[in-house]
Amino acid sequence: MNIHIVTSNQGKFREMCCMVEPLGHSVVREEIPYPEIQADTLREVVRFGADWIRDHDDRPWMDDPGHGFIIDDSGIFIRALKDFPGVYSKHAYFSIGKPGILRLMDGVEHREAIFRTALLFSTPGEHSLFEGESRGTITTDERGSLGFGYDPIFMPRGSHRTFAEMDVEEKNSFSHRGRAMQRFLDFLGGTER
Repeated sequence: MNIHIVTSNQGKFREMCCMVEPLGHSVVREEIPYPEIQADTLREVVRFGADWIRDHDDRPWMDDPGHGFIIDDSGIFIRALKDFPGVYSKHAYFSIGKPGILRLMDGVEHREAIFRTALLFSTPGEHSLFEGESRGTITTDERGSLGFGYDPIFMPRGSHRTFAEMDVEEKNSFSHRGRAMQRFLDFLGGTER
């Protein structure tokens, strides 16, 4: 299968490639600008994005059943902040960033959070949705230099290190995206493509 990963985020692409390429699939990163709607769920965001790409892009591989593309959206849902930033995680990241989130959490004792991913795989005539989540806590300071986004302030349950303190393989074993990708790969293994 030829899998096109629609993202401008190199970190995301690296994490996905690490899981897909060993299974013998061809992986290509595609930078296809598409509007990211403000919606109530990550599912709505990826469905809109995939439909928009199908309706507005005419790359030659789009109609080939041997090709499909992945689009995903992730969010960090912080219990003490009533699930903020949630579906607005990207906007919050580029406006207040990790320091802003840590300021909002200053003095908060219960720091539980859930990182969620909605990943959609689109082939001609079909969308398949896969979700994953990772439960953990928000740290009191940034830790680690690996990863991207909120990785330096999120410590998954079962670890004493943040995502930014883990290499790609270890992070994939804990992460929301890694779990969604594993569900996708299980699905792909059960389909004849």
